[in-house]
Amino acid sequence: MKKKVIVCCGGAVATSTIAANKVVEICKKNNIDVEICQCRISEIGSNLSGASLIVPTSRVKRDYGVPLITGMPFISGIGADKTEAAILKVLKG
Repeated sequence: MKKKVIVCCGGAVATSTIAANKVVEICKKNNIDVEICQCRISEIGSNLSGASLIVPTSRVKRDYGVPLITGMPFISGIGADKTEAAILKVLKG
C-alpha cells in the first residue's frame, strides 16, 4: 500500500526538496511504496487527505492528527539516523 508523506518548508523549494529526496531514498532502501507531497507549511491542511506522515523542515505549531517528524536533521546532518529510524517506524507500523 502506497504511503503518502507530506514534506514541507516555508517556500516548498529548497530544504523540503532535500528532505523529500532523503525520504524517497529511505523508502526505496526499505521497499516502501511512497508518494511525496511537497508543499509549503501553510498548505499542509489542504494536502492531508490520505497522509501517513508529515516531515517539515521548519517549526509546525499545529497538530494535524498525523504523525509529524521534523526533517531538519536531513539538512543539518545532526541526528539524521534517529530521524530515519523514526520515519521507518511510522511508515512500517
